[in-house]
Amino acid sequence: MPISRSTLGTVFVGGALSVTLAALAYPSMLGVQNVSTNPARVIANTQWGPLTEADRNFVVFVRSAGLWEGPSGDLAMKKGTTAAVREAGRHLVIGHAALDASCRKIAPELNITIPNQPTPQQQGFLATFQSDTGKQFDTDFANTLRITHGSIFNTIAKIRSTTKNTLVRALADQANDVVLDHITQMEKTGLVNFDQVNFQETTPPKLPASQVTPPVPQPGAPMVALTVPPGLPTAGVPTGPADPAATPSPSASPTTG
Repeated sequence: MPISRSTLGTVFVGGALSVTLAALAYPSMLGVQNVSTNPARVIANTQWGPLTEADRNFVVFVRSAGLWEGPSGDLAMKKGTTAAVREAGRHLVIGHAALDASCRKIAPELNITIPNQPTPQQQGFLATFQSDTGKQFDTDFANTLRITHGSIFNTIAKIRSTTKNTLVRALADQANDVVLDHITQMEKTGLVNFDQVNFQETTPPKLPASQVTPPVPQPGAPMVALTVPPGLPTAGVPTGPADPAATPSPSASPTTG
């Protein structure tokens, strides 16, 4: 089953993700003057444990991902030609609303500036979905979202296994449940081309940093919030084990000196 050339040609995920975000996720706005290439570098000591570059970038990425994947789910509910595609859209909308609420809650506690817009590349994905019709929409939607979720799944596991920050750890727990559900929903559409998806996940094209970095929010701009539309049933959609702000006491992760 073919995937549109324009969509596959701009998919950028996997290993390059952590490299790009580690260098560009709003360092100056966090008081970091010199950005290292070491994601394990501690950039702040908080009551919830040390915060590393990788931790901060993970929160930024989860927020950025939701800003385009949530609207993509809304499009799928409206434009999907099969019940499976529309159901996958429902899961995206509900799951990313839950993750977004967690990001917006913990970001100020950790002094992390989060974006109000997805990256230019992610905006391009949305534009493709908006212009697609019929079966082409179904195919582009299922494969693009399977690629992006499949790649971030590995990043979630790494953050979960290495972070010493309890808020970030809880967000990784939540993201693990939500992203695994979304991967499953894309596969249930029956439209995933696994050969092409696996190729894109393991050999992503290199794009300019400007294409894969979320725009810095304008000062004073209202915070964009992803919410579940009134009346949309949420039954059967995993949203994660817990609220990341309701974590164990700070003593569970001692800060570094």
